Amino acid sequence: MNKKQLVNLGVPKDCVPEAIAAIQTLPRTREGAKKLIPKVVAAPEVYVADPDLGLFAKALIEFHENDVPLSSIAYSKWGEDFDEFSIQQIENACKLPVARGAALMPDAHSGYGLPIGGVLACENAVIPYGVGVDIACRMKLTITDLDVQTLEQNDPAKCRELDRSLEKGTLFGAGRKWKRPHDHEVLDEDWTITAITRQVRDKAVGQLGTSGSGNHFVEWGVVTLAEGDFGLEAGTYVGLLSHSGSRGPGAMTCKRYTDIARQGAPSRIKDDPQLRHLCWLDMDSEAGQEYWAAMNLMGRFASANHEVIHRYVTKLAGAKSLATIENHHNFAWLEKHDGQDVYVHRKGATPAGEGDLGVIPGNMADAAFIVRGKGNAKSLNSASHGAGRAMSRTAAKKKFSWGSWRDHLKHKNVRLLAGGLDEVPGAYKNIHDVMAAQQDLVDVVGQFMPKIVMMCGDGSRAED
Repeated sequence: MNKKQLVNLGVPKDCVPEAIAAIQTLPRTREGAKKLIPKVVAAPEVYVADPDLGLFAKALIEFHENDVPLSSIAYSKWGEDFDEFSIQQIENACKLPVARGAALMPDAHSGYGLPIGGVLACENAVIPYGVGVDIACRMKLTITDLDVQTLEQNDPAKCRELDRSLEKGTLFGAGRKWKRPHDHEVLDEDWTITAITRQVRDKAVGQLGTSGSGNHFVEWGVVTLAEGDFGLEAGTYVGLLSHSGSRGPGAMTCKRYTDIARQGAPSRIKDDPQLRHLCWLDMDSEAGQEYWAAMNLMGRFASANHEVIHRYVTKLAGAKSLATIENHHNFAWLEKHDGQDVYVHRKGATPAGEGDLGVIPGNMADAAFIVRGKGNAKSLNSASHGAGRAMSRTAAKKKFSWGSWRDHLKHKNVRLLAGGLDEVPGAYKNIHDVMAAQQDLVDVVGQFMPKIVMMCGDGSRAED
């Protein structure tokens, strides 16, 4: 008798292995499985002591004890411009039995499992896809001593060193790696803590100091500080801003532990198309502890990745660092909320506890904002991680051409060295609307206006 036949007889999918084992041990003197199995399903307590069917009966009883209906916790949201899928995804996450708090940021749009811009607090559980594929994707801003007037004029003839620093200082594209790798102390850490981190170390060596594809970028721009901060006087400065994460090693780590989470998840979660990306790892389990260790190593690797990029790019540009601001998004933190220890997943959301510094970017032509968190408990001390997509990459490529956007970038005095049509400003929400929607989450303490932008090209050319 196969799985499909057993399910048709009323056996829950989680109990199929025990049903098969019971059938295989049934003596010939007993009636057939097609008659016995429905009887055990209907009244498992009657068969608990049965020498042939007892284990199957106990599995059924345990399944029904744990199979309580999914309830839903409440969540808070900021902003109004949400697609229906992101709303559905945060509501699905709120149904998880481990969910204890949730919030939706104003840049939210649909992702896998938890929406981008989704925040979810879980009790004693971590969700690999709640963190995301690009573990510890993050922002870093370096404020430098370079001449701001040169960048404000943005004359290609006068900015050749800055252009070259972006073109030579990092690599863009999926799978790209250095032929002559950079060095960093993160590579001296113990990468044997899990099987997957041991496996990805060589990839990490080659990809340290690289930027990937998609919405990742490295760009020069003008930083404006209205008031003195970070040990600097009020005024304008040249800044270097980057956005990237843990590259291939992070993606492979996510995939490995998502697969493990699904193997141990209840059928009603892993077999539900809307919930299957929300399978979790119990933090009392070996797999949960392994993921936590691997995730944090990926966080340190992502931080090192930015450090290497900024070190190399500023060196090529002849710049000196005056101050830095940086933050993760796509990560999970063990925090205390409402007196309870919970694992807070911020998938495309910026930590915004009281006093926390961060950078929230707009798009290749509009401002990024330097922010200081207010510690709003309703948002689980979180804010947006950017402007958020207004449409998918596929839709953007179908809708836009470089004609109008080339003029738009020129009007904004922005030079795009490389980038794709799926990343033009029109593909994103208005960053000023997003910031206006979260005034109770962060204070703006400065802004960065992009001037020279480097991203992963898509074969089209903005400068033609």
